[in-house]
Amino acid sequence: MGSEALSPDPGMIDELRRQIAAVPGRGESTNGRIPREQQLRRDLLPVPPPLAALLPDGGLPKGAVVAYTGAHSLLTGLLAAVTGNGGHAAVVGLPRLGLLAAAEMGAQLSRLAVIADPGPDPAEVAAVLLDGLDLVVLGLGGLAVPPSRCRVLAARARNRGATLVVAGEWANPTLRLDSRVTGYRGLGPGRGRLRSVCLDVRVSAKAGQTRHGRMDLCAKVGRTEWLPRETVSGATEVTELHEAVS
Repeated sequence: MGSEALSPDPGMIDELRRQIAAVPGRGESTNGRIPREQQLRRDLLPVPPPLAALLPDGGLPKGAVVAYTGAHSLLTGLLAAVTGNGGHAAVVGLPRLGLLAAAEMGAQLSRLAVIADPGPDPAEVAAVLLDGLDLVVLGLGGLAVPPSRCRVLAARARNRGATLVVAGEWANPTLRLDSRVTGYRGLGPGRGRLRSVCLDVRVSAKAGQTRHGRMDLCAKVGRTEWLPRETVSGATEVTELHEAVS
């Protein structure tokens, strides 16, 4: 890609703005009530419980920018946690992110917008969505965003009280999250059914030490649960599994 500036489809941007204007008050649940935990910590977005133990404040700060690398499973968990607790979210530029997996984690798909193909400027699409949603997950697809534009989008997220999670390189984020598949449970030599996947997660903030932990995604009947690693035994460690299930 050369230095020529590329603009997204104006029709897409206008339609997104119309849809954002129709979104109910940010974070309201369908019955008008906010869960007690959200009333106590309204400055944070909910996350899967094992991740909350690693984050400095126990959730994703509203208005923050998070740089993300690794397995898509944790991104799906973030979307499920926010929409399942009455928030509104969007995923931009990540066509392989599974909606079925999100639903099995508790996502409310009616509160989730998916823009699989945002065109040549996914950051501009994300900027529009920040105006009316609680969480925007942005896949850059290898595109580089200049630091000056990163600062503009970070200021927009902060002013709107929305959280931007970027799967790709980003200058000066509030947090950095990385997750890697390190093990599984349930598969034998050439047979069996996958019952759980272990993720190794690292969280780095601007201030403070890097935090590290492990968590399992455990398949139940029609749903997926997040559990701290120590509650699940018998997992087989295998770093080669990463490409197959990430």
